[in-house]
Amino acid sequence: MDPVRATDPSAPPGPLTHLSLPDSSEARPQSGAHGRSLPGNWTRSSPERVMVLREGVRQCLQQQGAQTVRILHAKVAQKSYGNEKRFFCPPPCVYLAGPGWRVKPVQGQAHQAGETGPTVCGYMGLDGASGSAAETQKLNFEEQPDSREFGCAKTLYISDADKRKHFRLVLRLVHRGGRELGTFHSRLIKVISKPSQKKQSLKNTDLCISSGSKVSLFNRLRSQTVSTRYLSVEDGAFVASARQWAAFTLHLADEHCSQGDFPPREGYVRYGSLVQLVCTVTGITLPPMIIRKAAKQCALLDVDEPISQLHKCAFQFPGDPSGGVGTYLCLATDKVVQFQASPCPKEANRALLNDSSCWTIIGTEAVEFSFSTSLAWTREPVTPVPLISTLELSGGGDVATLELHGENFHAGLKVWFGDVEAETMYRSPRSLVCVVPDIAALGSDWRWLRTPITVPVSLVRADGLFYPSAFSFTYTPEYSARPGPPGAPEPAPDADALLESIHHEFTRTNFHLFIQT
Repeated sequence: MDPVRATDPSAPPGPLTHLSLPDSSEARPQSGAHGRSLPGNWTRSSPERVMVLREGVRQCLQQQGAQTVRILHAKVAQKSYGNEKRFFCPPPCVYLAGPGWRVKPVQGQAHQAGETGPTVCGYMGLDGASGSAAETQKLNFEEQPDSREFGCAKTLYISDADKRKHFRLVLRLVHRGGRELGTFHSRLIKVISKPSQKKQSLKNTDLCISSGSKVSLFNRLRSQTVSTRYLSVEDGAFVASARQWAAFTLHLADEHCSQGDFPPREGYVRYGSLVQLVCTVTGITLPPMIIRKAAKQCALLDVDEPISQLHKCAFQFPGDPSGGVGTYLCLATDKVVQFQASPCPKEANRALLNDSSCWTIIGTEAVEFSFSTSLAWTREPVTPVPLISTLELSGGGDVATLELHGENFHAGLKVWFGDVEAETMYRSPRSLVCVVPDIAALGSDWRWLRTPITVPVSLVRADGLFYPSAFSFTYTPEYSARPGPPGAPEPAPDADALLESIHHEFTRTNFHLFIQT
């Protein structure tokens, strides 16, 4: 049986799905991926409304004009005791990307104060707080060279009166006129009393740092907050910034260069391992370095325990030609340089460093919300923004269903494949199920396509609000030859060898899922 059945092009207006086929009562799916009954109702928009939305969705996909809110923060936060205020370090940051976040002055025209600048105000605090001015911080957004808006909450902390073990940050964005844009939440943040001084064990992985995870590095001279510098990237170069920090992916380097007996690229990072830091935004990387435990201005060369959150560490460049104790990653004001360490006269397994070569390491999280209001006919907040985490395909051929797993789902959402709406059923705030649209809905020449078709998967709210995602869906072709004109010679048997190979490759599983990177 062909994986995609032909549909009548003279059918009523509106995108065709598998449920639009003749005798669709036989094709209607009755069970989910595990054979369980699917509760709820399958819903679709009216054909007239779909026609209006379809052109708008097509423009959103072509122009890629979605607005994005990105929150960066640390995975752990140190609790403040008594009257002290241990501000979160690195401080939570917000980046606003896409059009519509700033009103720019028009050359040659006079503008009054307040007519230009950011179009929204931001306020950040902890969830469960009263929302008073003392517990929230206003963010002052600044335009970056890459046109993103940047805001930072430098004075947030959690007191010992708060007994929670985990919390979330809450970002509230408000338009200039007072209309609320939405409320956005961070990932969960673990509360700790102080960095662990004990030897770490892999039995307690809560605070360990794994290969491939995101980290931030900062240096604080003489424990003074005002002297804090963050490892960052500006204009293609590594810098020590006093105002912005960057997240880096910490990779265990090649196994042939690793130190000790810890298997590289697996599990948790240990001291003595060869690692590499890659900027998550620019992709720029530092050379492979050996990560060392740092204590009292010394690098401990014989320690191989797992690295923990908020530990002091140093990064040694391998292969010192002089045969000494090596050079280390170091800051000099706002520059990143190499520091030549010296042997410790009392202990051979230590190297003497300076303060600027000792870094604090901490895991980081990022959550991103994307939306477009160009189709919306309401002024309601854009939140909660649905986030898709995984896709699960069931069935194939004439009927296939796709289950979306994620968060912030609700009954007012419809799944779209490219510019085609899919019949959608709401199951829970973490699950949506849809019927994969028939490939005929994507174009009239689908029967003769020789390559897979990939379309983006997105969500549209009942009021027209558009939510793009990082996921896509790929239709795979069945073997078929376009009929030639009358009297045309038959093609050679091997003329469609490539198409035949595609046919054999994809007919076993008719649909494939890919994540756009």
